[in-house]
Amino acid sequence: MIWNELKKPFLILAPMEGVTDIMFRQVIAHAGRPDLFFTEFTNVSSYASEKGRENALERLEIAPSDKPIIAQIWGKNPEHFSATCQALASLGFSGVDLNFGCPDKHVNKAGGGAAMIKTPDLAVECFRNAASSTNLPVSVKTRLGWSQPEEYREWLPLLLTEHPAALTVHLRTKKEMSKVPAHYELIPEIIKLRNEISPETKLIINGDIKDRTQALELHTKYSEVDGFMIGRGVFQNPYCFTDHTPTRDELMKLLKMHLDLYEEYSHIPYEPLKHFFKIYINNFPGAKELRAKLMETHSVSEARKIIS
Repeated sequence: MIWNELKKPFLILAPMEGVTDIMFRQVIAHAGRPDLFFTEFTNVSSYASEKGRENALERLEIAPSDKPIIAQIWGKNPEHFSATCQALASLGFSGVDLNFGCPDKHVNKAGGGAAMIKTPDLAVECFRNAASSTNLPVSVKTRLGWSQPEEYREWLPLLLTEHPAALTVHLRTKKEMSKVPAHYELIPEIIKLRNEISPETKLIINGDIKDRTQALELHTKYSEVDGFMIGRGVFQNPYCFTDHTPTRDELMKLLKMHLDLYEEYSHIPYEPLKHFFKIYINNFPGAKELRAKLMETHSVSEARKIIS
């Protein structure tokens, strides 16, 4: 099982909608890959329908440099969790992760993501359906609660009682989003819950972790945490899984690689690429003006002309 093959403390690139797609994962793998990748989350109801399956499979496409990689899925229909999980092993994944923590209002309105915290019985049913439908290890990513951090005292034990292969806890509530500092003060109690209820479950901490150095510092303080997940830190430094501080030229080379990949995956719309420009073009004279010009482009060829 992949979770037992990782050495503590392992590092993971957090699944981020519109960010951690097949192209960006290859860029990060080139810069310095984490121990484990996650996909963007895929709606199990999309996969379970003929109309939505093609789109779902596109989101689940992986490159050789992605492996080992975990497929993250979300939804609220237990039968659809079963149908999706049955297919994931054949697609080359090392595990499946259930998204019970996404704070996106559209996902929550549909009953998925963090909304699962408000329907715990349904969450358990979805987990059991997923686990019984695949030989892959099933893990969960969630938040402390919906509105109050103290909700973790009931919510996390409920999940741990199902003995997930791994449990990733974003140390904020859905209501808090990322507006407050992550609640690191709760890590000792969360460790205690894991140890008492499901000691075999790998515990991963997420929230405000910027790079490898910070993760190692946290592990020194909380040695029983198995892994750390970096999300927004990758926007500050795509080399965050290494000890390397990139030069401007290195960042520009990563941008050019990203442009090359966009041409390779020509079915993917160009517009979302613009969200990544700030990763590569920042903190040097003229960066703001260069980004402004790139934001006006409509194709990879136009972007290449500007950066050249």
